[in-house]
This record gives sequence, structure tokens and C-alpha cells, in this order.
Amino acid sequence: MKTIRVILVSDNHGQEEPLQDVRAAYPHADFYLHCGDSEMPRQMLDGFACVRGNNDYYDEYPMMLTLDIGTHRFLMIHGHRNLWFMDPTPLAALARQQHCDVVCFGHTHVYYDETVDGIRLLNPGSIWRNRDGSIPSFMDITISDGRIHVQRMNYRIGADPCIWK
Repeated sequence: MKTIRVILVSDNHGQEEPLQDVRAAYPHADFYLHCGDSEMPRQMLDGFACVRGNNDYYDEYPMMLTLDIGTHRFLMIHGHRNLWFMDPTPLAALARQQHCDVVCFGHTHVYYDETVDGIRLLNPGSIWRNRDGSIPSFMDITISDGRIHVQRMNYRIGADPCIWK
């Protein structure tokens, strides 16, 4: 079975360079996912599946998107309407309603990878500025033999190389 590579980003807030750097560093990824707050028009996110965040004012993005990736069903959502007091339980419940086993979300600007009620919840943090003081980040997800492996990737603008594990 082929290994599937997914690059997951969120919350670049109008910063183009991080997205360009990620695409250049991972030119052969199978999927590029953006969990909202790009603050960019669709044509600037060519190749990314995108959802709308609370700071996105372009109606061209859906609020939620489901994708079948390998043997998994992913729910993409920004999360600003579903995280009460940072409790991920509502996101897990929404995923179950949508028949998804993975949720990709943003909004918090904090990296997160946990399983809640059998649902894998993934937040890449912000590729622009994390709120917990950590280095901006994104996720490199590989799916092989049905198993999901997630790796946090730290990002620094203008560094050589620009992307660290």
C-alpha cells in the first residue's frame, strides 16, 4: 500500500512566505490542507484544500470540509465555533456526526495531537505565530498501512534550511 503524505497548516494570517516555503520543501505531498485564517483569496492558496476561519472574509471557503484520505475520513474545520474553553469534545462529537475519524482544526495557534473519544484531533499550531510562545509550526502527516503518523515541524522564516523537525 502506498504511503500518503499530508501537509497540514493553519493560521498564517496573510503571510505568504510560510506557505510558499512549505510547498517548496514538500513538492510531492499528496495533500496540502489549510485549517483557516489564511486571510488570502483562493488563487493564492493553489493546491491547498481550505476552510474558512474567523478572520477569513472570502466566501469562497467552506466552513467545514470532509476528505477521504486513504482509509480515513478527515474533517477540516477552523474550530472557532466548536472549542468552548479549549475543550476538544465538541470537535470529536462533530467528527462522529460526519462519520470522520480525524479532525484537522486551527484557531488556537497551539500545536495539538490527541485522541478524544476515539477521534484523532490534529491542530498544527500557527505557521506564523504560536500563542504558547513556541516556534511557529505545521504538521507532516503520513498514512501507511492505515496508520497515521504525525510529526511536528517547526518553521522559521528566512532560515536556511527554513524548516526544522
